Amino acid sequence: MKPIIQVQNVSQRFNTASGEFLALQNVSFDIAPGETLSLIGHSGCGKSTLLNLIAGIDRPSAGGLLCENREIAGPGPERAVVFQNHSLLPWLSCYDNVALAVDKVFKRSMNRRERAEWIAHNLEQVQMGHALHKHPGEISGGMKQRVGIARALAMKPKVLLMDEPFGALDALTRAHLQDAVMRIQNSLNTTIVLITHDVDEAVLLSDRVLMMTNGPAATVGEVVDVNLPRPRNRVQLADDSRYHQLRQHILHFLYEKQPKVA
Repeated sequence: MKPIIQVQNVSQRFNTASGEFLALQNVSFDIAPGETLSLIGHSGCGKSTLLNLIAGIDRPSAGGLLCENREIAGPGPERAVVFQNHSLLPWLSCYDNVALAVDKVFKRSMNRRERAEWIAHNLEQVQMGHALHKHPGEISGGMKQRVGIARALAMKPKVLLMDEPFGALDALTRAHLQDAVMRIQNSLNTTIVLITHDVDEAVLLSDRVLMMTNGPAATVGEVVDVNLPRPRNRVQLADDSRYHQLRQHILHFLYEKQPKVA
C-alpha cells in the first residue's frame, strides 16, 4: 500500500531575535491511508511545526513533503485541520460555519439542496444535528469542537490533521469526543494525524505513536505500533495488559529517554 503522506528528510529553521533556531532536523516518516498516527513529545519538540508543514501552512527549510505522491506546496481541501481553538465565527450559526467550508469546496459540484443535506449530515456525524441554528456563544466548548470537526469533515478530506483538539476540554467531554473521533474514523476510514500530550489518548486512538525527541533540532525518536484490535472500548482497555505495556513504553521514552527540561 502506497503511503498517503510522506515526510522526507524535513528540517525547519526560524529566524529569531537571538539568531537562527533549528526546530526540526531530518524528520522522515510515512503515513498509510486510513491510519491514525499520533505525534507526542514535550513542549517545544516541533509537533505543531510538523503539522503545519503537512497542512501546507508553512514550507520546510529543507527536505520535502508529499500527499498522494504530489508535493505539498500549500493548503488543500484534501488536508483539513482542526485546531485546539475551534475557530468558529461567532456571528454565524453552527450550520453557517460548516457551510463556509462546504461552499468553498463544493459550490461547483453540488447544488444548493445537496450542499444543505451534506452540511446537516456532517453535523449529525458529530451529534450536533440538534444545534444547527445555534451560535457558538450558545453552546459548550465541547460542542464547539464538534462543530469544528464537522466543518473539517465536510470538506471530504483524505487527511484530518488535529492539533490537540481536546486539550482545553474537561475529562468527560474529552472522552466523548475521543469516542466520536473513533466512530468517525471507523466509518469513513479517514487518515488522521493527531498531536497530543496525553499518553492515554495516543494509545486509545492510534495505530502508531510517533515520539519526538526534545528540541531544538527535534527529530523522530521512536515509532510504536499500537497492536490493539478495533473497535476499541476504553473500559475494556483498562484491563488489557497490552494497553498498559504500550502506555509504560511511551512514558519511559518521554520521561527517562527524553526527560523534560525545566
